[in-house]
Amino acid sequence: MPAPLIGITTYPPSHVLIGDQFTSPVEYTAAIRRAGGIPVLIPPGEPHLDDLLQRLDGLLLSGGGDVDPKLYGGNALEQVYGVDEKRDATELQLLEQVMETGMPTFGICRGAQLINVGLGGTLVEDIETELAGTDSVQHRQLPGFFIEHGTDIAPDSKLAQIMGKTSNVVGASGHHQSIRDVAQGLVVTAQASDGIIEAIEHTAHPYLMAVQWHPERTAASDPTQQKLFDSFVNAARQRMA
Repeated sequence: MPAPLIGITTYPPSHVLIGDQFTSPVEYTAAIRRAGGIPVLIPPGEPHLDDLLQRLDGLLLSGGGDVDPKLYGGNALEQVYGVDEKRDATELQLLEQVMETGMPTFGICRGAQLINVGLGGTLVEDIETELAGTDSVQHRQLPGFFIEHGTDIAPDSKLAQIMGKTSNVVGASGHHQSIRDVAQGLVVTAQASDGIIEAIEHTAHPYLMAVQWHPERTAASDPTQQKLFDSFVNAARQRMA
């Protein structure tokens, strides 16, 4: 059987400081390759998504800038950054199609937030603003810089089955937003000690799950994080059979 083709959404030119470039951190590609998949990068604004999805076996919605608050009735706080209309539109169209086809889909950080918004949920616009003065977990250092913290996973979740752990699962975190109101059809499968939602999965879709942390950052050295990519690519492989 040929290796499954895994689409990976990319960052728009507005996300980088030098020139007009579509970009993607190499860790996404490396984690998919280790799992036996073939990465296919999807630029924002791709006009042939229908044709592309017919060729893909799985979709990874990657991290990056914030989802436009207008899409969920949120507030455009000064902390909101990296909004890109073309990327939002492309990924929402991809989400709509994978919901129809049942294609295995894995969201990371922004990807988790995009899934929730696309299915009717809302976001916390800025965690530090919302939880100021409380004993909240530090979910990032500065924009673009990561920090590690523990997360507890629901024992009866698909996520727990995949990772083989339920308590103090440590991952690289770099987000200032998070899920607020959970969209219909989604269930929370992991939370940090401050209550921030760290993972979701869909109850009806064959394989639609997402995490708020960045497993690709540590998957090369942490087999528990690599299991997320192994499971995802394996689901795509099974869909090919």
